[in-house]
Amino acid sequence: MQGGYLNQCKAAIQTFRVLGGTEPTMQITSSLVSVLWVTVFSSAECKPNPVSCRLWNEPQIPGLSMNGDFIIGGIFTLHYSTNSGQNTYTRLPPQPQCSGSMDFRQLRFARAFEFTIHEINNRTDLLPGITLGYQIYDSCSDVQMAIKIAFQFENGLDTVFNETISCSKSAATAVLAIVGDSASTPSIGMARMLGLFGIPQVSHYATCACLSDRRQFPAFFRTVPSDQHQAAALAKMVKYFGWTWIGAVRSDTDYGNYGMAAFLKAAQEEGICVEYSEVYYRTQPRSKLERVANVIRKSTARVIVAFIHAGDLIFLMNELAREPPPPLQWIGSDTWIIHPDFLRFNVCAGALGFGVPRSVIPGLREFLLDLSPLQALKSPLLTEFWESSFSCSLKGRTGSSEFLRECDGSEDIRALQNPYTDTSQLRITNMVYKATYAIAHAIHGVICNETHCDKTIKLSPWQILNQLKRVNFTIKNSYHVNFDSNGDPVAVYELINWQFKKDGSLDFVPVGYYDSSKPRGEEFRMSSAIHWIGGQTEMTVSVCSESCPPGTRKAVQKGRPVCCYDCVPCAEGEISNKTDSLDCIHCPPEFWPNIKQDSCLPKPVEFLSWDDTLAIILTVFSITGAFVAVCVTAVFYKHRASPLVRANNSELSFLLLFSLTLCFLCSLTFIGRPSEWSCMLRHTAFGITFVLCISCVLGKTIVVLMAFRATLPGSNVMKWFGPPQQRLSVLVFTLIQVIICILWLKMSPPFPQKNLKHHKERIILECDLGSAVGFWAVLGYIGFLAFLCFVLAFLARRLPDNFNEAKFITFSMLIFCAVWITFIPAYVSSPGKFTVAVEIFAILASSFGLIICIFAPKCFIIMFRPEHNTKKHLMGKVHSKAL
Repeated sequence: MQGGYLNQCKAAIQTFRVLGGTEPTMQITSSLVSVLWVTVFSSAECKPNPVSCRLWNEPQIPGLSMNGDFIIGGIFTLHYSTNSGQNTYTRLPPQPQCSGSMDFRQLRFARAFEFTIHEINNRTDLLPGITLGYQIYDSCSDVQMAIKIAFQFENGLDTVFNETISCSKSAATAVLAIVGDSASTPSIGMARMLGLFGIPQVSHYATCACLSDRRQFPAFFRTVPSDQHQAAALAKMVKYFGWTWIGAVRSDTDYGNYGMAAFLKAAQEEGICVEYSEVYYRTQPRSKLERVANVIRKSTARVIVAFIHAGDLIFLMNELAREPPPPLQWIGSDTWIIHPDFLRFNVCAGALGFGVPRSVIPGLREFLLDLSPLQALKSPLLTEFWESSFSCSLKGRTGSSEFLRECDGSEDIRALQNPYTDTSQLRITNMVYKATYAIAHAIHGVICNETHCDKTIKLSPWQILNQLKRVNFTIKNSYHVNFDSNGDPVAVYELINWQFKKDGSLDFVPVGYYDSSKPRGEEFRMSSAIHWIGGQTEMTVSVCSESCPPGTRKAVQKGRPVCCYDCVPCAEGEISNKTDSLDCIHCPPEFWPNIKQDSCLPKPVEFLSWDDTLAIILTVFSITGAFVAVCVTAVFYKHRASPLVRANNSELSFLLLFSLTLCFLCSLTFIGRPSEWSCMLRHTAFGITFVLCISCVLGKTIVVLMAFRATLPGSNVMKWFGPPQQRLSVLVFTLIQVIICILWLKMSPPFPQKNLKHHKERIILECDLGSAVGFWAVLGYIGFLAFLCFVLAFLARRLPDNFNEAKFITFSMLIFCAVWITFIPAYVSSPGKFTVAVEIFAILASSFGLIICIFAPKCFIIMFRPEHNTKKHLMGKVHSKAL
């Protein structure tokens, strides 16, 4: 029976061995393994065989430890690689051991944890009468090692194996809470284990956004902000400086993959494009490292965002140093942007990135420097630090040392200048300080009341876990500590810029801030000037395509990211008034783009104005025509008794000259800015005066015909078309036009309008006809009378007379009809103000045609051939030539 359970023990152990022997980057989602461990090893049947228990119960020895009433665990990444030895498969696999050089900065974190415990123990207001102890372990940045330590924390095993106790018996060294780990991937593996037992874990440097998932990690807290905030801050910062074309490189770990995914999502929302996104992990083949370095060298992006662990970046930096790429603006995540070891890479001068705010921890530096060779011998970690720092072997140490020289006592730790002794910018160290205080306050909240603390209370990690959710205090260096529902703090960052100091070395200089608690859009702000690549003051430019100036729009290049585009000029009538416009906008109907097409200007209004050259010319001709008509009237009036004037019906001649004067003057109503009254006046005045004019001409033509018919024997036709009838005919013909005009004005009169269709770039201010039927009725009636007059004059052209007026009327009507027939297509096709000019020209041309053809010959005779202005000459038997 025992053998069956023993086989289960062995099977569980072997299963865990298999699961635990995975690559360092693999997340050990080992809830199943934990449950298996708890189920099997909590059974009483797992007690008899100490060998099977020893397989698991070969505990990791704490690097630093101290007993106390309550124990707090600490786990830090003091090394970055492990050495598991060679597995022969004939004996139990060798236990993994940390190897490689020590990270002195991480040792400072571990000793800051130790310092904080001592400081809390010396306080009287926090846990009075209670002594806290600690156990500090090295995870080696290895998932297998971190999970092994997590099991050791869960089971509370002594550091020395005792075959007399069972696997399930908890020892006195069980921990209530844990500070650590420094990296996200080991922390994920630990959090899955510790969460099953409700053991709270407060990390100082695990920033993976995935750890905010309360369903997977119910017991995980951290004092460092989540990468979700850092990714958003980095995207906002990149956008702030106008970089839209970037490269990206990340660690092939949970930290790098989750962090870069969050950043790429935030960058996409900000309109930032990524030329390449490469991934690397330090254990991958060198060929992969070379490929990543070559991609960086050949890229066109001048800005590179590195969401990468410090242990991975050191390999990439060394590879890039072999064949340096063009100058790059490095944007760093918090793991390396505030890591002092990278300040030796001058190629990163001008680097930018967000880090937790720097702080001051009173007394820490003295604690770190209060280390003697004898104290160093008490801990393997401190021994390694001392020997590595001074390159000598401590006296009395156990085991071999790689250093041949023996330490002689002249070593002065205060003279050291390395990350361990550098307390000028305590950033992550302060996160350790806050995490330790958070656990102490949680313990205080459980076992203490207003008067005293009871250290005899049997504490459960679940109690500490619940109390941690409610902690809210301020530590003595003025930093506030509390956690939200996901176990995260408020995200506050400093924007760090790597700037050269006077001695030529690089240093971290805060140049801006990011506070996630601020209103949206106000989280990020600058505070001082930035030094760019190589310490230059001119900002780096990294875009796939240059910005499109106003007047153009962006057209995405087919098959390329949206940040790669062509600048296309806006179409006719459209503008873009800002840089990098996605679309052009139409100008309002009465506006038109300027030459640059970056603003809409009011369209010029076009009409035949008085100061226009064409208008001046037409005005001169109009006044000249009216003056000629007046002069002719004066000549006719002066010679009104002469045979020539009397023979040509002086009454109709004077009325015709009057109407011609009005015709010349009515053309002036077409000039100037159209108004409601001018539009009605110009067309009606034109129609009525021209009908009056043609009516007079028609009357004269009829008189000629009747006069010659009256000479026939027995004809009394003239009594039917004497002066009263002539006046009546003119009145009737004119009255008909007046009626047409009244109906036109009554039903749909002309009105001024802005013509926006004929010309896109300007407005034509014109008179709309209102009713086209009315306009063409007026024009058609004039044409009808003119045609009738022409026909009658043509019939009378051969009548015998020495001065047959019908011939001249025929010529005048021929000119009149030709002008107005030509006017129709010219009027319809003329653009803008030339439409009005054509109409004025037609009026003037037809008027001049009438006055010249009808009155010029008569005036010539009156003025220059007075001998012909006799009754005898007029009654002479001289036959006129046919037309």
